[in-house]
Amino acid sequence: MATQLQIPVVVNGAAGKMGREVVKAVASAPDMTLLGAVDLSPECQGKDAGEVAGCGPLEVPITQDLEATLAFAAQQRDPAVLVDFTHPKSVYENIRAAIAYGVRPVVGTTGLSPEQIQELAEFADKASMGCALIPNFSIGMVLLQQAAIQASKHYDHVEIIELHHNQKADAPSGTAVKTAELLAEMGKTFNPPLVEETEKMKGARGAEAGEGIRIHSIRLPGLIAHQEVIFGSPGETYILRHDTSDRACYMPGVLLTVRKVLQLKSLVYGLEKLL
Repeated sequence: MATQLQIPVVVNGAAGKMGREVVKAVASAPDMTLLGAVDLSPECQGKDAGEVAGCGPLEVPITQDLEATLAFAAQQRDPAVLVDFTHPKSVYENIRAAIAYGVRPVVGTTGLSPEQIQELAEFADKASMGCALIPNFSIGMVLLQQAAIQASKHYDHVEIIELHHNQKADAPSGTAVKTAELLAEMGKTFNPPLVEETEKMKGARGAEAGEGIRIHSIRLPGLIAHQEVIFGSPGETYILRHDTSDRACYMPGVLLTVRKVLQLKSLVYGLEKLL
């Protein structure tokens, strides 16, 4: 019987909340092998990534050295994948380093600017390297966004509210930005003004996301990740909402993307492009 090929996976941010879930998911996937685990937390250095994640020893120690781990991954017989859940300040360089080493990035970290995404797309194109930037790995969120696109054909007024835990570094969320971009692609301007608005406090009306769409960000302990897209017309509102109660809900999307990125030759932005 032929041996099933194993996808070597490096998890960057392995000791974080999302990183631990990814370690567990990769460890339980029959076609994947956890090759490396990287995290900057001093208290986790040298510890077994599986024990930190709570799934038992995997004999993969956590290290701070991303480049050395990428170099090791590049030496594997089968193409390797980097799953990155780190910080907006470092994710751009992480992706460039992965592509330079020939390791395909799957990125859940948000906060990249449109200019940085364009630069990474050009870098990936030159290397003919698959790269997946996924603002949200939830299948339910993709369905919400598709429903919002359909609703936008019938409503001219819409606003987005995103709610996250208070340890999230960037605002608005990448998911909300992506949702606004999808709506803006419909070729219409939303929320035509009826009065001249005045903000008595700066930011009271949220962030302007283009084509008249506004995003409002909430950060509180007790939340994980939530989003509402609210459409309004005379006499009614239509509300689409997605709630996350456990980070495990993202793992089917993560594993799907790890498998799909091996087939890509360029950068893909958004899980809906892979479904």
